[in-house]
Amino acid sequence: MPVPASRLTSILHRTPWIPPVAVSGEGIYVTLDDGRRVIDGVGGAAVACLGTSHPKVVQAVKDQVDTLPYIYNMQLSNQPAEELAQNLIASSNGVFELVSFASGGSEAMEGVIKLGRQFFFETGQPQRTNYIARHLSFHGNTLSTVALAYHPSRRLPYAGIVDNEHFHHVSPAYAARFQRQGETEEQYVERLRQELEDKFIELGPDTVIGFVAETVVGATTGVVPAPKGYFKAMKAVCNKYGALFILDEVMSGMGRMGTLHAWQSFGDGAEPDIQAVAKGLGGGYASIGAVLMSKKIATGIRGASGLSKHGHTYQANPLACAASLAVQKAITEENLLDNITKQGKLMGELLHEHLQSPNALAAPYTFDVRGGGGFWGIEFDFEGPGGERVDLKGKQFAMDVQAKSLENGLIIMAFAGGANLEGTKGDHCILSPAYNVTSDEVKRIVELFVKSVEDVLRESFIS
Repeated sequence: MPVPASRLTSILHRTPWIPPVAVSGEGIYVTLDDGRRVIDGVGGAAVACLGTSHPKVVQAVKDQVDTLPYIYNMQLSNQPAEELAQNLIASSNGVFELVSFASGGSEAMEGVIKLGRQFFFETGQPQRTNYIARHLSFHGNTLSTVALAYHPSRRLPYAGIVDNEHFHHVSPAYAARFQRQGETEEQYVERLRQELEDKFIELGPDTVIGFVAETVVGATTGVVPAPKGYFKAMKAVCNKYGALFILDEVMSGMGRMGTLHAWQSFGDGAEPDIQAVAKGLGGGYASIGAVLMSKKIATGIRGASGLSKHGHTYQANPLACAASLAVQKAITEENLLDNITKQGKLMGELLHEHLQSPNALAAPYTFDVRGGGGFWGIEFDFEGPGGERVDLKGKQFAMDVQAKSLENGLIIMAFAGGANLEGTKGDHCILSPAYNVTSDEVKRIVELFVKSVEDVLRESFIS
C-alpha cells in the first residue's frame, strides 16, 4: 500500500510535524490529498480574504499571464503596478501619496525600515539611526524585522546576531494582561505614552527615526487592539520629537478589521507617516506587499534622490499586481467591508456565547475573546479557578486545539507564549475568515472551533 503523499516530503517545513497536503480549494473550503474537505477558518494566515477561487481574480491572473508575466521594475514599469498604486492612493482619502511594492509582509517591513532611514539621511538628519518598537510584537522574518520586533522565543535562535544597537523596545499595549489594578484606561495610556517619551529622551530625541507598531497585534499575542487613545498619544510623542509614526498593517490591514486601514477603526484614526500592508492586498492569489508613504515622506524623497533605494527582483511583479488589483476591486464592488463587519459581529457574539457564557464548558478557561471584522483572537488560561481540573500533560493547549480542529474539519491558527514578557505563558487561537464569508459559514466555523476546544478539555480533565 503506497504511503500517502502527505507522509513524504523533501521540504524543511515550519512545523515539527509534516503537514497534510492541500490539492484544491473552492471558496473557504480546501480539499486535502486524503480526500477530506475542510473549512479554512483563518485564511491561511489572515491572507485569503476572498477565499481560493474568486472567478474575477482567477481570470485577471490568467489574462495577465497571457499578456506580460514578468518585467524588471528597474528597467520598465507595468500597467497593473501603475493602476494598483493609483487604486491604493485614491482609496486613502489623501493620507498616502506614493507606493512601493514588495513580495510579502516581511519584505514590505524591511522596506519600511530602510525607507525611514533613507528619508532622514536625505533630508539632512543622518544622526537618526534608532527605531523604537514594542515587546511581544512581530514585524517579519528577516533579520532586521526580527530585531525590530520582540518575542523572546522567536528571537532566541538569532539572538547572537540580532542588532540591539539600533532597535529598542517599550511595553506592549495589552490591557488585558498589563493594565494595573485600579488603573483607568486613560491612566494606562498615559503610562505608555510617558514610557515612549522616556525612551526617546534616553536615546536622544534627535536620534530616533520612528516608533513602529502593529495597529492590531496579530500572531504574537492574538488579535490585541490597543486601548482607546493609545495611537493618538504615541503619534503625539513622535510629532513632538520630529520622528516618524509607522504602522505595520501586514496582518490587520486591507479590510481585515472592517475598514481598508485598521487605524481607521482600531487606531484612533491616527494617520501614519509610513504603513506596510500585505496579506489582504493580494488575498493569497499572489505574493505581494506594499509600503504606503504620506505626503511628508514623498516630499522629502522627491526633494533629494527622488527614488527608492530599496528593491527586489520581483518588486511590482505584473502578475502579483494584476491579481491584487482584482482583489481590491472585488472588495469594493461586492461591498465586502460591510459584509465582514456584519459577519465579524456575529462571530464575536457566537464565540462569547459558546465559550464564555456561565454554562459553557470552556468558560473557566477562556481568558478573553477579542477582535473585530474578520479578525478574532481567543485566549485561554488555566491559572484561575478550575485550572486544577485540567492536566495538559506538558502540552500547549492552543496547539492541541489547532490539531483537534483539523481533525474536526477546520483550519485555525494557534500560538503560545504571548501572555507575558518572557514568552513563557499564554495560549491563543486566531480565526480570520474570508470577507465574503456567509452567516451559515460563520456559524459552522464557530461550531467546529468550540467543539474542538471542548474535545481537548474533556480529554484533559482529571477524573
